[in-house]
Amino acid sequence: MSLSNVVIEGMAYSLPQKIYTSADIENQLSPLYEKLNLPLGRLALMTGIEERRLWPNDFKPSEASSEAGIKLLKSGIKGNEVDLLVHCAVCRDRLEPATASYVHRRMELGGSTQILDISNACLGFLNALVLVGSMIETGQIRRAILVSGENGAPLVQKTIQLLNENSQTRKSIKPFFANLTIGAGAVAWSIAHRDSVLKECPTLGYWTTETDTSHNELCEGDTSGDELIMQTDSEELLHAGISVAERAWAKFLHVNDWTPEIPELVITHQVGKAHSKAVFEALSINPSISYSSFEKLGNCGSVSLPITYTLACEANPQNLLRKTALLGIGSGLSSLMLSINP
Repeated sequence: MSLSNVVIEGMAYSLPQKIYTSADIENQLSPLYEKLNLPLGRLALMTGIEERRLWPNDFKPSEASSEAGIKLLKSGIKGNEVDLLVHCAVCRDRLEPATASYVHRRMELGGSTQILDISNACLGFLNALVLVGSMIETGQIRRAILVSGENGAPLVQKTIQLLNENSQTRKSIKPFFANLTIGAGAVAWSIAHRDSVLKECPTLGYWTTETDTSHNELCEGDTSGDELIMQTDSEELLHAGISVAERAWAKFLHVNDWTPEIPELVITHQVGKAHSKAVFEALSINPSISYSSFEKLGNCGSVSLPITYTLACEANPQNLLRKTALLGIGSGLSSLMLSINP
């Protein structure tokens, strides 16, 4: 389906002030590194992640999302004209009520704004773009704000604690390695019907999806009391993810009537350098047209892809005028790809 009447009206983001380098993480893991004789510097070398930002452990997802949402409103988006607010993160304040309700209150949106959460691992924001964009395309609503706030601090700290236990071996630490790449951040976008916006804005285009749930055990996260824990088979997840992405990419090129050479900007989910390299090679994409944020932000879950596009447009406003491919993927596994046109 094409979302040819849906534009990105505005974008904003928020980042924690506290920076943790990969060296900082390794210093906290000194008992493990000494026990297993692991070389310092391997975390940055293997992932390409030099640093990530983290909020305090008790900083709620709604607080992060609200920071980005309030910045968005200050850019000129009128809160009383927002028909729908969606919170799209993996992290949520609690099971009930919807985290969107806390964001709505902090942003001081009106009583006519519908609220809800959409969650699908790292793909949640892109899922929301398609679902809410379809509502705008069909005339059900005119404007929506999508927010996502992720804070990986509890997961990172719990992982460091587990890895420093004396029982760990080189084999047993592998499922926890991906946790050390996790960062924090928040993003907010306003999308609207083009007739509701007076300025020129990027327009959403065609989207495609590919799902293979036979691999849904390769990355699983859950709560343990008040703590977060996640285990990932990184190697198998990479192979399975590339296979799903290849099938989604073939569909994507077909519905957009594109070749791999047509996109002028490509944004992928920000996992690390190995994942990015494998994706570009498998899809025959020139890496020079991509923009990445994982080097400084790590993997911020559902925030990663939209904040990277936001940062790309902030760094070079000409990117707002470029044919763009957003290539999302989330554990489960599912890939969703969406084009953006000038």
